[in-house]
Parts: sequence; structure tokens; C-alpha cells
Amino acid sequence: MTFAVTQSDFREHLKEYLDSVNDDNEIVYIARSKSRTAAVISQEKLNWYESIVNAKEDSLEYAIARDQLIRHNAIPDDQIVESDDKYWGQFTQ
Repeated sequence: MTFAVTQSDFREHLKEYLDSVNDDNEIVYIARSKSRTAAVISQEKLNWYESIVNAKEDSLEYAIARDQLIRHNAIPDDQIVESDDKYWGQFTQ
């Protein structure tokens, strides 16, 4: 579950939100003034995001970072599709 909180709520419950970020791999979005928002994520999740952004798509580093983000429910897994005539028919003209 992702949290969206106000600055005052975040300050008041700082320990609980940081525990959720680290222990439950949550993201906390903090609403600020002037329609600005900040996000708090774990260092581990940030490292995986940075790895996937900086790696070539067909590299082992990319595959590992992508797998870790899927495991932590940060990005969706690829859907498995049935390999039938309907699927392959979409590629014909």
C-alpha cells in the first residue's frame, strides 16, 4: 500500500512511515504547499531504480534490477499471454 500524507502527519508519525518504507517496501508521498509533493522510498528501492535507468535494456544488470523491482511490487510483471491464433493474428496485416 502506498501512503499519501500531509507534512504535519508525516512529521507526527515519522517513525511509523519510515518503518513502512524500510520494512514493508512502501512509498510515502508527502503533500506540500503550492501543489508540490515529495516522496520517500527506501535506499534499496532507489538503488534498483537507478540501476534499471542506467543499464542497457538487454544487459544482465537491467534484468536483475527489473526482477528486483518486480519482486518488490514496484513495477508490474509482464503478462503471460496464450500463444494461440488470436494472439498471433494481431501481427498480420
